[in-house]
Amino acid sequence: MMKNKKAPNWTSTASYYKKRVKVLDNGFVEYVSHMGDDLTVVNAARVSFAKESDWEMVDVEDAVPYGNAIVPMKTKLSDRDIKLIDYLAKHGHWTPFAHPQITFRVKAPIFIRTQLFKHKVGIVENEISRRYVTNEPEFYMPFWRSAPTEGAKQGSSGFMFEDENTKEECLKFDKEYMEFVESSKNLYNSLVERGVAPEQARGVLPQSTFTEWWWTGSLSAFARVCKLRVEKSAQWEIQQYGMGFSEILKDLYPYSWSKLC
Repeated sequence: MMKNKKAPNWTSTASYYKKRVKVLDNGFVEYVSHMGDDLTVVNAARVSFAKESDWEMVDVEDAVPYGNAIVPMKTKLSDRDIKLIDYLAKHGHWTPFAHPQITFRVKAPIFIRTQLFKHKVGIVENEISRRYVTNEPEFYMPFWRSAPTEGAKQGSSGFMFEDENTKEECLKFDKEYMEFVESSKNLYNSLVERGVAPEQARGVLPQSTFTEWWWTGSLSAFARVCKLRVEKSAQWEIQQYGMGFSEILKDLYPYSWSKLC
């Protein structure tokens, strides 16, 4: 008869760990739940040899870097397991990192959502639909940046409010922008109030309108997201979301995340 094995260290409720990272003016990246930990990555790899690792017991003060309210206190990865994660990350063995799963709730402008939704492998999304809800629209207030230079067709240059020559122009942009989004919101509300179907009325809302969605994916998938979206050539707004995901993931999978990103 097989001996009873200790249950795996799954964590799947927000009561154990809860964090929301504020992004932009009204956006956020919020932890919902997760499954697995650094040891999950190790054991997903070790199963190839029918092997399994466990946490090592240590003094409480030595466990803090691995604990952070995620890994049970008085435990840490063994040196051999640390070396294994190093090897997996260095040589691109991504499948062990695909077993841990994370769910976020994200609030972002539509134009950022569109970029993030390009990440499809290992990630699924469910978004608030304005076919069904008619809550008051919120809009992102941009930090204006100059057009790209040297023949670039995408991206931007520096922040215009940091340049004395364009600071005054930024105030005009703010005023014109707020007038536009207010007009858009008023028209949207008016159409809904007069009986137009929400699925059509939403068409007058600009891409700066905030939306929300649940985003669930593997650790390896979110590592790809963050590597691409935190990179300095990425759009500034999406960099902020990449850093928001990373802020949470480094707590949940401290050693794996340090090697993946």
